[in-house]
Amino acid sequence: MNSRRRLMGTVTSDKMDKTVVVEIRRTFRHPLVGKVVHDVKRVKAHDENNACKIGDKVLIVESRPLSREKRWVVQTIVKRDEKQEIIEEITEEIAAEVSEGADE
Repeated sequence: MNSRRRLMGTVTSDKMDKTVVVEIRRTFRHPLVGKVVHDVKRVKAHDENNACKIGDKVLIVESRPLSREKRWVVQTIVKRDEKQEIIEEITEEIAAEVSEGADE
């Protein structure tokens, strides 16, 4: 296995072509104060097949610079967001019903 960093995150935007925005959340204890700190980082990652959707949990891998802001590549989709898939199906059904109503 190579020495590239691998991080787990959630897709927050898939509006760009072959690019997704991944939000990486981590929680740690502050070394001096001792309080629990929540850190959120948003990075752009390359998604060659546009397979990722909003809400999916993905594993991203460090890579060479692909553009001005892209330095990560989506390796695998760990978990699909079922809620988002259901919303898309319902939206398609409603669109089909509306188009049928417009034809009549």
